[in-house]
Amino acid sequence: MAQPESLAELLNGRRAAVDASLPAVGLVAGWLIGRSVWAAVIGAVVCAIGIAVWRSRRGEKPRAVLIGLLGVCVAALVALHTGRVEDFFLLQLLSNAASVLVWAISIVIRWPLLGLVVGAVLGQKTRWRRDPDLLRAYSRASWVWLLQYVIRVAVFLPLYAAGQIVALTAARVALSWPLITVMLAAAWWVIQRTLPEGHPGLRHPVTGEPSASSVPEPDAADGVPEKG
Repeated sequence: MAQPESLAELLNGRRAAVDASLPAVGLVAGWLIGRSVWAAVIGAVVCAIGIAVWRSRRGEKPRAVLIGLLGVCVAALVALHTGRVEDFFLLQLLSNAASVLVWAISIVIRWPLLGLVVGAVLGQKTRWRRDPDLLRAYSRASWVWLLQYVIRVAVFLPLYAAGQIVALTAARVALSWPLITVMLAAAWWVIQRTLPEGHPGLRHPVTGEPSASSVPEPDAADGVPEKG
């Protein structure tokens, strides 16, 4: 019997997390070399353009490539506008703070975002919400997923306030894919512990609706009149 797919396999976020970290490395490299905001943002943008070109040549979706590049450019513009290199990390700090609020609200109103994300990946739309066990599992696992945003805010905020550019970059790298890996494993463990024994898994919500395979086929003699 095949093993069920884990969250790490379904939500392959490693590539995006790594790509999001590399421009920050370019930023701190530019800053250490030039000791100016312009040198820092040029390093970040050049790194982001290099990633975009690399991803495009590998056949990545243009929209995903452009969104990543746009995010770096906006962060660079913020730093140039304020004249503070650490403001390159401001958008990420604010987005993580907003994510804490949004994820918490989604759980409270019983529309856990983890369920919405996995349901979209699996093409289920919102069928999983009609499975009480899956709804409960996604809700509990969403609290785990929310924890990563809390950790980032708790780490980024004091470093940002102190203007620790190198430390901010190191934190961004450490709290990207390594943290996501831990959160994926923890959330998957919670889902497995929450789903009752015998549950068919994430791909097969138990909604009470008969599937095609569960509908009995009519007997060959049904509906056939007897010859008199």
